[in-house]
Amino acid sequence: MNKNEKFVITLNRELGSGGRTVGRKLAEKLNVKYYDKALIEGLTKEFGLTVDEIEKIKAQKKSWWNEFNNYYKKRNSTTLPMEAETVLTTESMMATEKRILQTLAEEESCVVAGRSGFLVFRDWPNHMNILIQASLKKRIERVMERQHLSREEAEAVIEKVDKGRETFIQKYADTSRYDARNYDLVINMDTLTEDDATDIILAYIERSR
Repeated sequence: MNKNEKFVITLNRELGSGGRTVGRKLAEKLNVKYYDKALIEGLTKEFGLTVDEIEKIKAQKKSWWNEFNNYYKKRNSTTLPMEAETVLTTESMMATEKRILQTLAEEESCVVAGRSGFLVFRDWPNHMNILIQASLKKRIERVMERQHLSREEAEAVIEKVDKGRETFIQKYADTSRYDARNYDLVINMDTLTEDDATDIILAYIERSR
């Protein structure tokens, strides 16, 4: 991936791995926008967007980019709970979110965090797919701390989200989100801080140019 040209970095991550924080830090270091599924789902609801509506706006050359940026500033998705990314239940919603993400990526470089990113951009020019993982023990501890849950509650949340995300991927692609062949880089966070992981990704980007 060439960071001197327009690019997209997708970050698939396990709940409780710290991947969301890594994504935000990476976007800040690269000075590009950071998008996740919770934010995009909120955008579709806020503006009532569909694939047809997006194409109509683009055809009329109306700019919803400024509107989106205003919305982006108002709603900081990092304040949402880590399990806020629910499973998409309709193909129309999937298609809409895919079109939104691709439209945003056409505008400028970005980091996209979410379970479908590597699918949305798998044929995109100048992109990189990354998977952020951690052991179940570390994930449970992080979810307990961040969401103020008991160990049993944290385990239940992780199990539910893991199952939902894997079901989602298998529904829309003949693959698994755990298949390392879908990614350019896989990082285990057990002995790393979010800053460590961010530095590893930046170094990898420099080497892959």
